[in-house]
Amino acid sequence: MVGPDPAVAALRSAVRPGLRAGTGPVLAACSGGADSVALAAALAFEAPRAGRPVGGVTVDHGLQPGSAEQADRTAGLLRALGLSPVLVLRVDVGAEGGPEGAARAARAAALAGAADEHGAAVALGHTLDDQAETVLLGLARGSGPRSVAGMVEHRLPFWRPLLDVRRATTRAACAAQQLPVWDDPWNSDPAYTRVRLRAEVLPLLEEVLGGGVAAALGRTAAMVREDLDTLDALAEVELAALAGPDGDLPAAPLAELPPALRRRVLRGWLRRARVPDLQGVHLSAVDALLTRWRGQGRVDLPGGAGVLRASGRLTVQPGGPPGRGTGPRPAAPDVVPPEEPRPS
Repeated sequence: MVGPDPAVAALRSAVRPGLRAGTGPVLAACSGGADSVALAAALAFEAPRAGRPVGGVTVDHGLQPGSAEQADRTAGLLRALGLSPVLVLRVDVGAEGGPEGAARAARAAALAGAADEHGAAVALGHTLDDQAETVLLGLARGSGPRSVAGMVEHRLPFWRPLLDVRRATTRAACAAQQLPVWDDPWNSDPAYTRVRLRAEVLPLLEEVLGGGVAAALGRTAAMVREDLDTLDALAEVELAALAGPDGDLPAAPLAELPPALRRRVLRGWLRRARVPDLQGVHLSAVDALLTRWRGQGRVDLPGGAGVLRASGRLTVQPGGPPGRGTGPRPAAPDVVPPEEPRPS
């Protein structure tokens, strides 16, 4: 008996463990591109065998001529694959963060809303190639180890089962199943940094270094992520031990912690106080109250909050009009926002 095409088998093998390990419905996010179409087809085949209902969702950003028609075509393809329900979400894209960032934010919010409404996980078609591009972007921006750790397979409500699958494999799987693929012109426009990474930088690295670069970057991301997760867990333990009943932190024992651990304790503490939009420059300024203490005043933070050192303790002052402190002005974020399905 002849089995499925090797590319089709690879896609099905990629989604099978996650389907069997979880419960509840899955929504396949699909733009109509090869990655997400191949994912949807694999889920359509494997989900019923795992006893999990699978639907589909496509987002119309309204940014390109004919986007509504393309979204409807994608929805028709998902229905033809047997997915149900199939949702078409039309979003309004703002301007903040540039066209890519604004589209990503609108898309993520729409997909998260669909997941909440249907009690479902949302499967995304990011591949090993996407992971390699994300790691390179994080390295180039110098935006901290969390960005170099790349995308994670599971972060509710999102699930990325194809992070070990190459983009060429998804395209081959679509061809083997005679599935129509839409090539988004945004994904070949050299005006976007990620497109140039894909078309110019990664092929050059593969040539110069003798191949295997994408896989090596993927392995690096996984190892960095393990280290970061361990540090985050240790920071939670330290924060629980150091925080007083009033939420203040003692400066002296906190200053003795290794820098990587100390900054994570500070980040967790400030997030617990609901300080929004924390960036590396803000953490550095608060950290200076511990490591370069010279009697300086309050550090102003986003949202009008601030941190003050007094009587050997750090205190978060709630949001409101900021005082005359030493607060930094916003700078580039220390993490790269996670990439969601590309615009369509």
